[in-house]
Amino acid sequence: MGEFVVVTGKVSRELKEKAKRLGININRVIREALKEAVRRREEELFRKSLERCANILDKVDLDRIARSIREDREMR
Repeated sequence: MGEFVVVTGKVSRELKEKAKRLGININRVIREALKEAVRRREEELFRKSLERCANILDKVDLDRIARSIREDREMR
């Protein structure tokens, strides 16, 4: 996974104590939650990028491209 760094955050003492009593590994929960949040955000940004690409590609005239290719082949 690579080098680790310390990340801090605040939770209520009560919540921390409950998690400890319940045997919850707080570090693992935080790592998994952060990993999932990053994955969701990357997916969201990727989808937005795909939408922008799709909007650009919708403007491309495929018939014009095909004609240009045919004309180029005929010139050879």
